[in-house]
This record gives sequence, C-alpha cells and structure tokens, in this order.
Amino acid sequence: MALSAAAATVRAEDVPPLGMSRIPAGSYAPLIRSKDEPERVPVAAYWLDSRPVTNGEFLAFVRAQPKWQRSRVSPLFADTGYLADWAADLELGPNALADAPVVRVSWFAARAYAQALGKRLPTTAEWERAAAAGFATADGATEPGFSAHVLAWFGQPTPVQLPAAGTGRPNYFGARDLHGLVWEWVDDFNTAMVTGESRGDTGLERNLFCGAGAAGVRDPSDFPAFMRAGFRSSVRANYAVPNLGFRCAQSP
Repeated sequence: MALSAAAATVRAEDVPPLGMSRIPAGSYAPLIRSKDEPERVPVAAYWLDSRPVTNGEFLAFVRAQPKWQRSRVSPLFADTGYLADWAADLELGPNALADAPVVRVSWFAARAYAQALGKRLPTTAEWERAAAAGFATADGATEPGFSAHVLAWFGQPTPVQLPAAGTGRPNYFGARDLHGLVWEWVDDFNTAMVTGESRGDTGLERNLFCGAGAAGVRDPSDFPAFMRAGFRSSVRANYAVPNLGFRCAQSP
C-alpha cells in the first residue's frame, strides 16, 4: 500500500544534521522568577549536538583559525588556563584525548567554534529543556533513579583524563552526557539570573543567592539546578575551566 502524502512528507525541521539531536518544542521552568513572570518559559524546537565537542574537533578548528591557538589567542578572549591540558598549540597530549570533551576553553572560543560551523551555543532555556529529559521519559524529575544519577556526579572529582564524549546513555531526546561528564557553556551564561529567553528578556533576578530570593525558587530541593545557576553566575567569558566544555545548537 502506498503511503499517503502526509505520511510520506518529513518536515526539514524534524531531521537534524548528523551528530545532532532534535529537541522538540516545549517549555523550561526557571529555577527562580519574580511574581510577574510565568512559571514556564516556552522553548521552540531546535537541534542540539548529541555530545560535547571533542579535543579532536577543536584541534581541527584551531588549525583552520590560528588566532584561536593557545599561543596566539588574545588575553581578552581567553585567560592563561586556555587549552592548558594540551601539549602544544597543535598537539593534544596524554591528558587531552582526541575523543574526550574539550575543556579549558573560553566562552569566546566556544562561540567562535560554533559560528565557524554555522551553529551557535544553546541558551540556558534550551540547555535546561534538553537536560530535563530522563532516559526513558521527557520528564526526568518523575523518572525513578534519574535524579540520583544526576546528583552522583557532584560528589565525584574531575578525572585528570576525561573519558570519551558521547559514551553516556542517551536521554529521551537522544542527547548524551548532559549530566555526569563536564559543565557546559551556554550562550547567555552571563545573564544566568534572567528567567526568560535571553534574547528578549531583560528581567534580572539578583536575589537568587540570598534569603529574599528563596521565596521565588521553583523547587528548593533541586540541588543540581542551584549548582548550575551558581556556576554560570561565577564565570566570566574569558575563563578556561578544567571541567567546562560545550556543545553547539542550531535552529531548524
């Protein structure tokens, strides 16, 4: 039997590029919001790298764009820790395996990498939307064992030699290693207290880490969300942190 025209038609936005996962339209519940802001922020469908960017991929980028090599990068765009685990500008070394996630990379460099591929960094809302999914369901908060899996990482030291990116169990949307491998840059990290989609929201909540802010917290028991919000608010765009990497996003 021939397929109907409707069944045979696949929308372009439903088919992500190779190596990316489709995150369907949904919403994001900010950790904290003011009384005038909605409980959930809508998030349009987008594509997200299925795993973090690797050392090998970033090496190809700095070969093509020498200004982002360790010895050439401007201190305005990366501090002295930039790619410090690499042996040299174009040599990874024993503690930076080619298939491991690239870390010690600044926001500026991560953003430049994404732009070179015609992509971008995900927003906080997009990253949190994807990370909220469990392994078997779209809502990890209600999935048995998922919260324990997320929490376990916070009690473990960062290994000197990171494992390969993408070896973790895929979540409901097909994205791997959103939890349990490295922290990840988001495009609007420096407006971590913005509770809406960063490109259109100017409502800053500056009381997150004081008593006055507790009244507006979505879930005081959501320790991972507090950790992520605190981490994002503590870094600057030129920081190169030993366990901070990134992945790219793209709009259909």
